[in-house]
Amino acid sequence: MINDYLERHYPFEGCFNFRDIGGYLNQDGKRIKKGLYFRAGRQDRMSNQDLSKLSNLKISTQIDLRRPDEVLEQGKGPLEAMGAKYINIAVIPEGGTDKLSRLVGDTKISGKRYLGYLEFGPTTWLRLFGILANEDNLPVVLHCTAGKDRTGVSTAFLLSILGVSREVIEADYLLTNLDTERQADFIENTVGYPEGYDRETMISLAGVPKDAMKVFLDGLESKWGSAIEYLEKIGVTQEQMEAIRTNFLE
Repeated sequence: MINDYLERHYPFEGCFNFRDIGGYLNQDGKRIKKGLYFRAGRQDRMSNQDLSKLSNLKISTQIDLRRPDEVLEQGKGPLEAMGAKYINIAVIPEGGTDKLSRLVGDTKISGKRYLGYLEFGPTTWLRLFGILANEDNLPVVLHCTAGKDRTGVSTAFLLSILGVSREVIEADYLLTNLDTERQADFIENTVGYPEGYDRETMISLAGVPKDAMKVFLDGLESKWGSAIEYLEKIGVTQEQMEAIRTNFLE
């Protein structure tokens, strides 16, 4: 389905799951512009060589989906010092992790858990798509800690607005699983695996379930009709969606 992973993926030494969504065709035959939207994991462990490569991307805005306590623990990363505007939009608010587990009945990553993100209200998505509707904010790096769950859901919404097929949305999400071994190696060679963890466990934790995005999108369709109809329901306007399409499609 996606055969250009090596072109869109940036194999930074100290940052993982960093890739461009540019190049995907939508269902009208338009193409997403390259170099405008990068989905990623945390950037605070980047090497000097990484920083040199990152500066070449000329990022205007860093959209950080982590909780404030995660930001304090891990750090913002280097982009703000490079001149990017830093915006924190916590998909899961402070104390929200326990509430999310109560809502979905488990703590494992799943499409059901992704649907639980929506229970925290529309503010995250209203802010996010307001930012992406403004061309002055581009290019952006959007990330959480691992760049797969909160980042994956946000990117699925954006790709839906851009008219990309479900098959491509699900395939883009699963590209995360191609960078898990590098992450496990990095952990082993730097801080070491946490007690009770081994390489296989770390690879599993860094990846995503094969059906999670499908279950998430199925859930949106079942309750709201589609990802687009959900966004319309919460107040993302047609004008904003059209501006996003203008900004990102060619």
